Amino acid sequence: MNLDLDIESALQYRRSKAQKARFLTESWAHTNVVCPGCGGELQKYANNSPVADFCCLNCSEDFELKATSGKMGRIIPDGAYSSMIERLSSQTNPNLLLLQYDTEHWSVSNLAAIPKYYFTSDIIQKRSPLSPTAIRAGWVGCNILIGNIPRAGKIKIVSNRVIEPLEQILADWKKTSFLKEIRNDEAKGWLLQTMQCIDRIGKREFDLNDMYNFENSLRDIYPNNNHIKEKLRQQLQVLRNQGYLKFVGRGVYELA
Repeated sequence: MNLDLDIESALQYRRSKAQKARFLTESWAHTNVVCPGCGGELQKYANNSPVADFCCLNCSEDFELKATSGKMGRIIPDGAYSSMIERLSSQTNPNLLLLQYDTEHWSVSNLAAIPKYYFTSDIIQKRSPLSPTAIRAGWVGCNILIGNIPRAGKIKIVSNRVIEPLEQILADWKKTSFLKEIRNDEAKGWLLQTMQCIDRIGKREFDLNDMYNFENSLRDIYPNNNHIKEKLRQQLQVLRNQGYLKFVGRGVYELA
């Protein structure tokens, strides 16, 4: 993988920085990135495809590329809210590639992949309609709340200009692929919330009391659930059965 962007190939876009950046990042991804799910070759869709930017020729997974020269924050603006919710319901939403590049040296600094099965309605934020004076008056967009996705869902491909081994990328993708079999939005939401709690604990080994510290914050999210502790224990059992956690004993768990 070559982290340098081919700046000479974008001379025709010298008047538009946005078009230049999009051309460079999409061209780079097409040439250098393989499918993080299977290692297959990515084929670029025609420009302005309404669904995705790339398709894996091996497993047929779609990928949308989001690139920025700034810091990749916790919120990423996306398209129309109604279209996003429709895609989530129909399971046609693509996987996400998040790319950060450096405009001083025109090179890739960071690249991560987020599998589509981490996307639930909970991480799609509805924006306010555009004002009546706007060109698209009344249009309602959305934000993707990347900060609400567990750490395991942000699969590193390039980290601070260090390229991750393909074997590790494929293993990280496979580790939580069980989530794609969970169709119920609420059931998946509980698992993702539990995984986020584990992330916040910040230790490979933790116990039930560490998890119970999140009881009040989870009650705010699920006000109709009067059995938060029991639900947490249930989710830990699911994560253990799926190989995401190891049960050490006496209420102690360890990240696998």
